[in-house]
Amino acid sequence: MPIYVYQVITANGGEGETFELEQSMNDAALTKHPVTGQAVTRVYQPPNISAKYTPGRTKSLIETKNAEKAGFTKYERDKLTGRYHKVAGKEGPSSFTRE
Repeated sequence: MPIYVYQVITANGGEGETFELEQSMNDAALTKHPVTGQAVTRVYQPPNISAKYTPGRTKSLIETKNAEKAGFTKYERDKLTGRYHKVAGKEGPSSFTRE
């Protein structure tokens, strides 16, 4: 279950103490502190995004040395001739033209 952060709303409208509460996503947001009964508001936090699939990491995973090490064959297109030349791998033709 997710952990939500709540903040007490003080009498003058300022920020009060904060606390965390584990509750289901289906539960309604709290309006009162569970112990003191003071008014509270939910504080929205940025999501915890894993750095596992960043553009830089993806690019490094498909580099020629990593592709060959993983057993893949990689071709790159020659901009002048339009032919594809093998840059990694052992299987398949050394070059071809896509029709």
